[in-house]
Amino acid sequence: MIRLGENRYGKSRVRLVRVKRAGDRHDLDEWTVEVLLGGDFSSCFAEGDNSKILPTDTMKNTVYSLARTSSARCIEDFAKELTAFFVNRNPQVTSAEVNISESPWERMVCGGNAQGTAFIQSSRELQTAKVSGGRDGAIEVVAGLDDLLILKTANSAFTGYIKDSLTTLPETRDRLFGTAVSAHWTYASANLPFPALRATVREHLLDAFAGHKSESVQHTLYAMAERVLDKVPEVKDIHLTMPNKHCLLVDLSRFGQDNPNEIFVPIDEPHGYIEARVGRE
Repeated sequence: MIRLGENRYGKSRVRLVRVKRAGDRHDLDEWTVEVLLGGDFSSCFAEGDNSKILPTDTMKNTVYSLARTSSARCIEDFAKELTAFFVNRNPQVTSAEVNISESPWERMVCGGNAQGTAFIQSSRELQTAKVSGGRDGAIEVVAGLDDLLILKTANSAFTGYIKDSLTTLPETRDRLFGTAVSAHWTYASANLPFPALRATVREHLLDAFAGHKSESVQHTLYAMAERVLDKVPEVKDIHLTMPNKHCLLVDLSRFGQDNPNEIFVPIDEPHGYIEARVGRE
């Protein structure tokens, strides 16, 4: 007997720029939204019956319409609004998941003054939120950040690893440690001051990275996660992905020069890849 398994459908990469105007000071948000709906859609798959299907184009329009009337000031709260809207308006839907990433814009500073209507984007870092909800009213909020580029030039080592006939990597007690952090953490509640907590989590991640005496990427990843869980009780668990962005020491001896750990060539690939989820017992 053939049976349809778990399935969802929705709209992805809905691009949205929102400007909130208050006199000569404007607030600018750039969000990319994904909506995923779950429910009993077997008749659509097996019989071609679309009577339970909300068009994904309607989902796109819903994002824009709700953004116009929404009072949400952060991606977590807007994702909660969208999740509730789709579940409450569509009885055929049993669950909804909304994922939003935010491209950060900062106010330009000209002549020492922050501009009210001019902005600059100086980082590739994305802020993210995932909100899941169903008919039972339970809401799960996962916040995060992607592509946070960080690097340290001290307190980073890699020694004591397995060496076999194919190992060429030399041990080092003084290497550059660069990575593009992706971090996603689950909140213990769906009703929290999300912007303030996001800033706090990010600060602890950076503080732990900068101050940690690293024996490996894994070692520092765990220290960063441990700091967040120790300092932010609202976080249940955190998942970190930290690719090791290598900077290779350049051999200047052929030019008759030394290189006391000062001149490097950065490479994007291949790179090491480390990830882990750390939670409370």
